[in-house]
Amino acid sequence: MKHEYKLDIKAEESGLSEPLAKQLTLLGTLLEQAIRDQAGPKMLNLMGKLHQLCGQVDTQDNATLCEGADTQIQKLSRDQIVWLLHAYTSFFHLANQAEQQEIIRINWERVRQSRIDKPRPESIDEAIHHLQKQGYAREQVLQLLGQLDIQPTLTAHPTEARRRSILFKQQRISGLLAGLNQYSSTTPPETERILDDLYNQIALLLATDEVRAERPTVKQEIHQGLYFMRIAIWEVAVQIYRDTQRALQQYYGEAPDFPPFLHYRSWIGGDRDGNPHVTPEITRWTIITHRETALRRYCTELQELYHELSLSERQVGIPPALYRSLEQDARETTLGHKFSEQLQREPYRLKISYMMARLGKLLKPPNQTETGENTYNSKRFIEDLQLLKRCLEESGFGKISRHGRLGRLLILTQTFGFHLAALDVRQHSHIHEKAVAALLQIAGITRDYLALSEKERLAVLSAQLQKPHPLRVPNSVLPESTQQVLETFAVIRDAIAQEPEAIGSYVISMTHTISDLLEVMLLAKEAQLWQLQDGKVICPLDFVPLFETIEALEAADKRMLALIKHPIYRQQIAARGHFQEIMLGYSDSSKDGGYWMANWALHKAQKRLGKLCHQQKIDFRLFHGRGGTVGRGGGRTSQTAILAMPPAVHNGRIRFTEQGEVISFRYALPAMARRHTEQIVNAMIQATAVAAQSGDKPSDDSYHEDLMERIAQQAMGAYRTLIEQDGFWSWYTQVTPIEHISHLPIASRPISRTSATEVDFKNLRAIPWVFAWTQTRYLVPGWFGLGQALQKIMGDETLQETLQKMYQQWPFFNTVIDDAQREMARARLKTASHYARLANQNETRFHDIIVADFEKARKIILEMSGQQELLDNTPTIQKTIIFRNPYTDVLNLLQIELMKRYRQAPENEKGLLRQALFLSLNGIAAAMQSTG
Repeated sequence: MKHEYKLDIKAEESGLSEPLAKQLTLLGTLLEQAIRDQAGPKMLNLMGKLHQLCGQVDTQDNATLCEGADTQIQKLSRDQIVWLLHAYTSFFHLANQAEQQEIIRINWERVRQSRIDKPRPESIDEAIHHLQKQGYAREQVLQLLGQLDIQPTLTAHPTEARRRSILFKQQRISGLLAGLNQYSSTTPPETERILDDLYNQIALLLATDEVRAERPTVKQEIHQGLYFMRIAIWEVAVQIYRDTQRALQQYYGEAPDFPPFLHYRSWIGGDRDGNPHVTPEITRWTIITHRETALRRYCTELQELYHELSLSERQVGIPPALYRSLEQDARETTLGHKFSEQLQREPYRLKISYMMARLGKLLKPPNQTETGENTYNSKRFIEDLQLLKRCLEESGFGKISRHGRLGRLLILTQTFGFHLAALDVRQHSHIHEKAVAALLQIAGITRDYLALSEKERLAVLSAQLQKPHPLRVPNSVLPESTQQVLETFAVIRDAIAQEPEAIGSYVISMTHTISDLLEVMLLAKEAQLWQLQDGKVICPLDFVPLFETIEALEAADKRMLALIKHPIYRQQIAARGHFQEIMLGYSDSSKDGGYWMANWALHKAQKRLGKLCHQQKIDFRLFHGRGGTVGRGGGRTSQTAILAMPPAVHNGRIRFTEQGEVISFRYALPAMARRHTEQIVNAMIQATAVAAQSGDKPSDDSYHEDLMERIAQQAMGAYRTLIEQDGFWSWYTQVTPIEHISHLPIASRPISRTSATEVDFKNLRAIPWVFAWTQTRYLVPGWFGLGQALQKIMGDETLQETLQKMYQQWPFFNTVIDDAQREMARARLKTASHYARLANQNETRFHDIIVADFEKARKIILEMSGQQELLDNTPTIQKTIIFRNPYTDVLNLLQIELMKRYRQAPENEKGLLRQALFLSLNGIAAAMQSTG
């Protein structure tokens, strides 16, 4: 028999590190065995042959070799193609886990090598050490930490293509790999067991459906988010706090307590913009489920604390305060069982027993909860824990109270409360307009509110907000959409009444006018959430404008100033402690204006908004709606992005979205979650310190703003010229798999604000827009326009030198260029050319425009950065991309063949072909480590 294909990755040839090359070879070998066992040696040899053909593309003539692979694929049956898709997709799932383990290993090695005078890069130790070197006193550091307000926000945006079954198997494989890593010594029998288990998991992975049979429900998305909250994020909150304490101890000799600066938010179950499945009932269920998850975790933590605090009154002195507390507990709560004599002598355990009993009763259905228990909330729970802490300190066990289970539990409760993650509610401004219009019409105030001018609307809204009575007429019949809006506010009201921190903010998509905010306030007034009494607003909720398009970002500061100056809204800000949160949309701005303009518009908006809030003496927090990919505002680490922001916004507060596949990448493994979070904290400490020192001094980038504006305008012009050309949308829908993405069951929210069958550029969401470009390897949203824009600038020798200095000295400019070059390095225009052939009459016009801009941008970026090839300055990423390319090329060619067959197939055969296409979408997403 012909010799079977065998994967053997050598570090010196691939450019990968030795440990990573070994892990990939091991996983590849086990995968080959599973393929051989399940599909036979012929399938394994076919997989190897296609990989070898595509692997020679960069070394020999592309046309001949790609055509060779293409010819092979054309001869395959659908079942063979499906098997190849499973095999290659499984390989990338394994490769992704190996790379994550390599990141963890490298970080672990850096921990080992770090010293007190040379802490690990991007760690909390490094940030605190930097403050010490700058002469910060301990009190100043604590004051700075007290300013920090970091709020990662989980969203269910449809960018996670993998099923939970696949995610769980990947995590299991990752755990087994960790057991084999060089920093973990195993005995030969243990190694053999791990290898056997690895093979079993890989075999199961290969035999597991990649594609969901149907779209996940909102409840399933909520459970997915809670999985990460109750495992990795729960632990990270404690680790980061203690990392900070340890850094203070190391560099300042003591580590006093400070309020936790990490708090988590969620949009899952509250984001109703364009998602009809997020109903008021779902939002209520989400809040209850968050609460129950937190309470159950605390019950587990209290059980551990019970085992730890076995102090007996026979052995140590017990402070009277603890006995007084127990007397009150006995009056308010029954334990449901008779005290044992032992428990009566252990007052700490008795106190914990009462606390567990109270939490247990809170977990009962509302009608079964005793009346006295309704008053037990997170505030009283924290007070009980603090009482235990004080009593332990009085008894001489202060160290145990801080560093044992009790200290851990205090950190957790101050971070998560009884709400776990504050739920944001988001809705489109147009929905509020229609709801207010319906209420005003039924109340007989105005017949056609929607026809009014902005000035007239403000007059009506202001008048109604100042009236004490509600708008709604008793027994009136409201439109369904209006009823849904009012019920949502009722859910918010009830949640806040039970746990004030259960609801985060109310976000208004597509905010354009003052009336967009006042309409929401009027709707909140209908639910008794907002009222004006004696000239003062009473409201427990923040209303957050969301600026998303280029036009909205350009006008954001002017709109906020008008909003702040409005008499009633100014009172709203005062009611919230002179605080305002403002959200910036990265995805839609990029889709609207292209990569460069979106980045520049966002940077300008941040700077202007920061300056405005400082001038108006308003405390503020920017909420960054970043996607996972460069084309949607993602890209390099959050640490780099934070440091690149203008100094005016660095007041210690920040929110940012964690979306789809980004959540599983950053939070599936505790070590990865800890590293990601410490990088954010490091950046926030550094940026807040720098901003505090600079005060109101103008930022260094002021001189370059005119040049940046020129580049942005020219880049946006090139981008819009491309997407607005006659025939572009037709070409895009032919050469990309957007039609199949629109049917891919990866999220409860539709890909279009209209419907999946009426997709056009205007209504298509940014996620599938980027997803389709990524699948075809063009990655246009992450770089296009730079070539034409920079070419005009670089023609001037003086400006050429200026750009080189900007790249070297200005973090924002450096970040934008480096993110673009990374996307360009990930792009594969040789492969994209095969997609271009899918267009009618072999239309090449748009492909040629994209290639021309790419070549211009590539040449200029290399000149500007002094590199020979893209990503020479980050060779690890560069080598990884090169290693992955031939495997990904095969997946692309398989997808192209399926797209051809689908278009030619009779209706009765299209169902199976579409399922195969779904598998190809998942496979390329795994290979590129991104969807949208």
